[in-house]
Amino acid sequence: MTSPVPRPVAVGVDGSPAGLAAADWGAREAQLRDAPLRLVHAGEWQPYSHPPPEGPEAARRWSEGVPQEVTTWLHHRHPGLDITAERLTGPPPEVLCEAAEAAELLVIGTVGIGPVAGFLLGSVALATVAHSERPVVVVRARAADDGPHRGHPSGAASPRPVVLGLDLGRPCDDVIRFAFDAAALRVAPLIVVHGWNPPMFYAVGADPNEDADIAAEEQAALRRTLGPWREKYPTVDVAEQAVIGQPARHLLEAGSRAALVVVGRHTPSPRALPPRIGHIAHALLHHCPAPVAVVPH
Repeated sequence: MTSPVPRPVAVGVDGSPAGLAAADWGAREAQLRDAPLRLVHAGEWQPYSHPPPEGPEAARRWSEGVPQEVTTWLHHRHPGLDITAERLTGPPPEVLCEAAEAAELLVIGTVGIGPVAGFLLGSVALATVAHSERPVVVVRARAADDGPHRGHPSGAASPRPVVLGLDLGRPCDDVIRFAFDAAALRVAPLIVVHGWNPPMFYAVGADPNEDADIAAEEQAALRRTLGPWREKYPTVDVAEQAVIGQPARHLLEAGSRAALVVVGRHTPSPRALPPRIGHIAHALLHHCPAPVAVVPH
């Protein structure tokens, strides 16, 4: 019986350095997964790193050339990778979300972090993450050459960890599975961060013994949640961190040295308010130097 054809890794390309970083990251991810790579360029997408070509005809020729140029560049960097490239017409978030539906995950790029990083993520990235029904990985322009994408079992280099932000109030299987898969593919350790806060009426430090009891309960709950996943992924080295305080702050700290940070995005019902990213994912997307995977659930 033949094996099923793997779903591709899709990448949104726009001709910018950030788009190239996303394409390179997506190519390496496709190689890890033994999957094809699909490049998608929205005809209405203009690069934000430099002015668009003057005139509609020049803009059309530039747009048509982007997918092929990126494909050629990737073939030199990743010989043998199965790459397809398409130029589609439509609003970029809609085009990218449609491409994600048939993909294992979608990769998009954004500019590097800085003092005004909060203003640089871009409306395309935010809208795509908020509406996609598949995992979206946002890669910064500087992330493409930040070291190995996977671990080295030979011990030649220590792989950077995968970091998972986990809410024990709703520990979704899809989010946990994505993080364990990512760690296993990279032969990398997995750091699971659960940030918690004591009840509003409780004063931290008032009773050291009670502080220790609550912390132990949170750690035990985290261990119980991850127990079945440790059995499913026995080769993944898991470190559990149940830490008091804002989860975003702890995840940003762990993400400063991570290969990938994974968080979930709660998907509301169709009758609910428009999709939201959530404050933790929002903080990571704007300020985390590592690639950030947002997994809807």
